[in-house]
Amino acid sequence: MTRQGMPSADIRRLTPEDAPVYRALMLQAYATHPDAFTSSAPERAALPLTWWQQRLASTPNPAEVVFGAWVDSALVGAVGLVFETRQKTRHKAKVTGMVVGADWRGRGIGKSLMQTVMAFAAQQPGLHILQLTVTQGNRVAERLYASLGFAAFGVEPDAVAVEGGFVAKVHMGCRLNEPTGAIVPA
Repeated sequence: MTRQGMPSADIRRLTPEDAPVYRALMLQAYATHPDAFTSSAPERAALPLTWWQQRLASTPNPAEVVFGAWVDSALVGAVGLVFETRQKTRHKAKVTGMVVGADWRGRGIGKSLMQTVMAFAAQQPGLHILQLTVTQGNRVAERLYASLGFAAFGVEPDAVAVEGGFVAKVHMGCRLNEPTGAIVPA
C-alpha cells in the first residue's frame, strides 16, 4: 500500500499476452493527449493486434521493450525503450510512450516506470545514452525527467502537428552509469 492508502503498482516487462490491454491504454493516451505523442489514435487503432504483440515480443536482442505498471489486474501505466540498431548509434536508446492513467497520476508510478526502464537500460552492454522528447510546457513531465538525471539539449519547434497548429518538443538525455548523468549542451 502507498502512503495514500492506494495499492502500489507492480512494474514488469510486458509480453505479447499483454497486447490487448497495452493497446487500449495507449489508444486512450493518444486520444486524450494528442500533443504528447507523435502517433495518433486513428493511425494506431488501424494496426492489427499482431503489431502490438510484436512490440512486446521477448526476443534475445529486442528492438524495443515495454514496461507496464499494474495495480491489481489493471494496466495503469507504461513506458517503452527503443534501441538504435545502426552501428554508429547503438550506444543510444530512446524512451517512448510514457503514460500513466489520469486516475493514477501523482502516486509515483511514472517515476517507478522511469527508474525501471533506466535500470534495464543500464544493464544493456554498450548502451551509454538515453534520450526522450517531452512536449514543451509539460512541466510535470520535465520535472520528473530532470529529477532522474535528464537534461534538455534542444527544442524542436513545430515538432508535432495537432488540431489547430503545432507543438514543440524538448529533447532531453542522460548518460547511463556515470555520476554526472545529464547531457549538457556545450
